[in-house]
Amino acid sequence: MTQIEKARKGVLSAVLKTVAEAERVPAETLAGLVARGLAVIPFNPRHSPARPAGIGRGLRTKVNVNIGTSRDYPRLADELAKVMVCLDHGGDALMDLSTGGDLGKIRRAILRKAPLPLGTVPIYQAAVKTIDRRRSIVDMSEDDLFEAIESQALEGVDFMTVHCGLNLKAVERLKKQGRVADIVSRGGAFHLAWMLHNGKENPFYARFDRLLAIARRYDVTLSLGDGLRPGSVLDATDRPQIEELLTLGELVKRAWEAGVQVMVEGPGHVPLDQVEMNIRLQKRVCEGAPFYVLGPLVTDIAPGYDHIVSAIGGALAAAAGADFLCYVTPAEHLGLPTVDDVREGLIASKIAAHAADIVKGVPGALQRDLDMSRARKRLDWETQRKLAIDPAKFAAVRKKRRSRSKACSMCGDFCAMRIVSEFLGRERRTDGQCSS
Repeated sequence: MTQIEKARKGVLSAVLKTVAEAERVPAETLAGLVARGLAVIPFNPRHSPARPAGIGRGLRTKVNVNIGTSRDYPRLADELAKVMVCLDHGGDALMDLSTGGDLGKIRRAILRKAPLPLGTVPIYQAAVKTIDRRRSIVDMSEDDLFEAIESQALEGVDFMTVHCGLNLKAVERLKKQGRVADIVSRGGAFHLAWMLHNGKENPFYARFDRLLAIARRYDVTLSLGDGLRPGSVLDATDRPQIEELLTLGELVKRAWEAGVQVMVEGPGHVPLDQVEMNIRLQKRVCEGAPFYVLGPLVTDIAPGYDHIVSAIGGALAAAAGADFLCYVTPAEHLGLPTVDDVREGLIASKIAAHAADIVKGVPGALQRDLDMSRARKRLDWETQRKLAIDPAKFAAVRKKRRSRSKACSMCGDFCAMRIVSEFLGRERRTDGQCSS
């Protein structure tokens, strides 16, 4: 049985109990959310990640880290180093988006290295395999696509992005729309080219039942991709995007009926005033299924700083109900990210996720801020380091810029916390009140 089928029968699986404990929620509560499709636990038994993640309503906002080779940079060692950065800095999930080198070898190595849920975009494997035969992407067969799905499920991939909502009807919407950036999704572009060249429907849409059968067999969580996500803020919330979303809402219900866990991916470039509306629209159309947002990026003009742009949009999105943030690195729109880019992107997204969790009332989120504030008041630097999202950077800055006093080198003897604590403490002691 899949996780959703077990939850419906009242079976509290070991992985569900592990996730419930980590989330500080009763296992029965989490099982109810999974049973209704409002939360997912991507957990392929053939991988059995030791650090499983629950994604959905009432749970901590999760952050995904994209890694993967390109044809220009096919080095496996670099990607495994990025896995370690993800683990060291508290990433919740990984996606292997490799398109260069031996894709199977790379994916299996990452699966062995990563105790986190691992996701993929299987059409990349089908496309690369076709090109390696000295053919074009449009020469992929339907069987090529489904063989990529099944082979990766057999290896242990926990969740997969599949662009099922990009059908011929949505393509017609796109043609009529006249977008600024057309399609920026790589998987979406592959599907569009294949459909237009072959004059056929998207196989993942036309044969969705075949896809569901594979996902159920291996308990793979389907992440319904947004092949028509806006790649410019000027394209946000247009007719093609909404057309695809309506289809995804229908496919969510079919996945639930088949006993398959499912989440929905959301828009990329969205101006600030449309972020909350997009989240609420998705939740309504997709009946509360977990929402995995790619960004969103709230402006198009900050190459080199898109991790900040994404964190702004991600915080707004998660506060409005998004459940899963896909990080963005400083290298977005510029090139393949380095290890340092991965770290910066992950930290930025974790900040956004935590800021949203305070608003959501996620258990323990606000307590961490309270503990940090109290440690600052006491000038307790070691406790502050432990509570910081990036303890290593905290320690490095402190080491380089120490003060002669106990306070930081910005204020030194003029530290407001120290002065107020000293004089207010005297007054409280004089009044007979507790000085703590």
